[in-house]
Amino acid sequence: MSEEGRRLFVGLRVSLATANALARTVDTLGRRAKETVMSALARFGIVGCIAFAWALFVGGCAANEANPSPKPKATALALADTAPKWNVTIDNIEACSCPAFCQCYFTGQPALHDAAAAKEGAAAGHAMRYCRFNNAFRITKGSYGDTKLDGLTFWMAGDLGGDFSQGKMDWTVLHFEPSATPDQRKAVEAIAKALFPVQWRSFTIGADGKIDWEKTPDQVVAKLNGGKSAEIVLKQVKGEDGKPVVIENVKFWAASKNNGFLVMKNDVEAYRAGDKPFEFKGTNGFFTTLEMSSTDTKAAAAAPSREMLAQAADCCATK
Repeated sequence: MSEEGRRLFVGLRVSLATANALARTVDTLGRRAKETVMSALARFGIVGCIAFAWALFVGGCAANEANPSPKPKATALALADTAPKWNVTIDNIEACSCPAFCQCYFTGQPALHDAAAAKEGAAAGHAMRYCRFNNAFRITKGSYGDTKLDGLTFWMAGDLGGDFSQGKMDWTVLHFEPSATPDQRKAVEAIAKALFPVQWRSFTIGADGKIDWEKTPDQVVAKLNGGKSAEIVLKQVKGEDGKPVVIENVKFWAASKNNGFLVMKNDVEAYRAGDKPFEFKGTNGFFTTLEMSSTDTKAAAAAPSREMLAQAADCCATK
């Protein structure tokens, strides 16, 4: 081989070696670059996920602050906890349209009334169910918070309606004497609603009126406005032993205690005020003394309404 050819061959080998070295270098650099990029992407992915989650959290908090969830309404139990402490002993003169003894204390429906149904336009042959009542209450001893209630009298009249098994009554009107103070009126309204824990279609406050309230060994008499607005006259009933007839172990609505129901003959029970007057004679009537406190109200609020109705004996309760 000539000298020139040898030099050319050596140069070509060097060039090829250099080229291979360069190729290996490029390949190595490529792999490292790829690994660097992938590592960077992986790190970015982790950080990105964290950033994304944080953005969601912050955004959710902001949304909650802008549109807070509605707070639950105060329960009857919570209201019972915050109401003033109270306790009362009440003498109750009661009469209603049901035959004696009022079946409302043992079932969720009042008695049928045929004659009245015809008068009130019911279809021929169809009786009506209702319990139209008067209650003359006298608080012998009691207080509501700092408000004294001793000696206070008040009157309730109304109609339980045809079916109160679900705790819904038709209407009632509450009357006070003119001497009742604003605080006493507020207290009595709260106590009356606690004593009868039902839903009234209409619960109103009627006009004030003087209440005559009397109990003797032979009879009880109560009159609102001298009998012009309402009246109850009941006569004593005696058993074979000559003693008064008393029904015991029957609950009077939410009251924790009563001393028994003294059964009496109804000479008259009438409500003559407003646009729904009524009058009955010879029907249910009795006298009883009740005891109740705010503790009973809390227990009633904690109990399901149906259970409360059962405990109250589905009573002719509007009393």
